[in-house]
Amino acid sequence: MNIHGDWITALGAQTILRALSAAGFQALFVGGSVRNALMEMPISDVDIATDATPEDVIATLHSAGLRTVPTGILHGTVTALTDTGSYEVTTFRRDIETDGRHAKVIFSQNIAEDAARRDFTMNSLYATASGLLVDPLNGLPDLVARRLRFVGNPDTRITEDYLRILRYFRFHAIYADPNDGFDADVLAAISSNLAGLETLSTERIGNEMRKLLGALDPAPAVNVMAQTGVLMRILPGSDPKFIAPLVHLEGGAPRSWLARLAILAGGNVQDALRLSRVENATYHQLRDDMASTKTAAALGWCHGTDMAGDILYLRAALFSAALPENWQDDIHRGTIAKFPISAADFMPDLSGPALGKHLKLLQQRWLQSDLTLTRAELLS
Repeated sequence: MNIHGDWITALGAQTILRALSAAGFQALFVGGSVRNALMEMPISDVDIATDATPEDVIATLHSAGLRTVPTGILHGTVTALTDTGSYEVTTFRRDIETDGRHAKVIFSQNIAEDAARRDFTMNSLYATASGLLVDPLNGLPDLVARRLRFVGNPDTRITEDYLRILRYFRFHAIYADPNDGFDADVLAAISSNLAGLETLSTERIGNEMRKLLGALDPAPAVNVMAQTGVLMRILPGSDPKFIAPLVHLEGGAPRSWLARLAILAGGNVQDALRLSRVENATYHQLRDDMASTKTAAALGWCHGTDMAGDILYLRAALFSAALPENWQDDIHRGTIAKFPISAADFMPDLSGPALGKHLKLLQQRWLQSDLTLTRAELLS
């Protein structure tokens, strides 16, 4: 089977593969790019695997005129910088020791050993420079069937890196056939290893949750996370029952992952998921306003088109209601509206905190009127 795509023929990728091949090494595309190409899904990162040691990779690529950065050299990864992008080039390897977070590896000359250390069979696929598929573990049938299966024993794979618990749910939401449900043996292995989640950094957990909640339909995965106890471990106080209604309302056009988080989680999630300040502020604004009575126009004026839309979707899901009639037009009306009062209207009679308080009061009245009160009515 041959794979086709611009990412294969890109000059940077071909320069790397040809240079390593000319030096006598194996060099292949691996992982996500191969998987997504076969599933006709968008491709972001393009990774390369080789039997060349990191030192040989650096020397070979320098000879080909490419710059390299030793981004993860202890684990065999060198980043090659080309005119058509950067590529991670990683030496074949096998694990010799794991602790649930990190692995000690030794380099290998055997592609089957490299494939055997990967998490899921659909991630153990490789392709040559010409796009010819290489499948050491016979993972292609799983990918074609959209069947998410661990390489080897699920419990073993999970105890090697407990992040694979979250990766399992994320991959299930994005790549698996939703009609097949969840593997009972995998869920049993997950349930017996919940304590391992506490060893993970909040940054790694947050990255996985961002991707999961950004899936077209994360509801089944999130529900099973709750049933197995995973959700309570990483987001105490969460309630998944509103995710499915929100996804139904979206109709195949997902809102932001933060909107989904706002209807899923409660309380302080900044530390649990390592949110940025902007993300945390947006999360709390979404939660505050989905319980407010601001009209669509008022939301548009306060937050802009995207967040105002998120809030209306959250309200509809939360209260089992339809979206307001003409809500998009009303949001637009709010985004272009101008508050008809300025500070100059009350100076010098008012100044400082008193002026600010008065302006805020008038602004609240204007918003409550659905932005209809005129300047004269507000001044009166």
